Amino acid sequence: MNSFLMMLAAVPTMMTTDPTSIRQMQWERRVLIVSAPQAQDPALAEQRGILARWKAEAAARDLTLIEIVGSSVSGVATDAKTLRRDYRLPPFFTVLLIGKDGGVKLRSSTPIAAETLAWTIDAMPMRRAGER
Repeated sequence: MNSFLMMLAAVPTMMTTDPTSIRQMQWERRVLIVSAPQAQDPALAEQRGILARWKAEAAARDLTLIEIVGSSVSGVATDAKTLRRDYRLPPFFTVLLIGKDGGVKLRSSTPIAAETLAWTIDAMPMRRAGER
């Protein structure tokens, strides 16, 4: 198995098939969109490494990863052009954290640390309500 497929195997998701859209995950999952112009993007490699080390914590927070690399998409059946348009993704590396309510909670042009993801998700009302 090549390293790219190994990284994808380490990606947090509880679904066995890709949902048609992010909207289908609303109220059930948080979504992390990682977009990069090419597979060799160093920021993409760094974000994948962060997520691979944070897999169990991401799963506990109902986080699903969607990757857009060039024109390829994993994690959802929506095409890259539509995702880039709908989420206003620029042609360079970008990460978006989308809450269960469908709103963008965090946007970054650099990889997001696991600690930042955890803090942001744990501060969300639906996460706090679920911990009671």
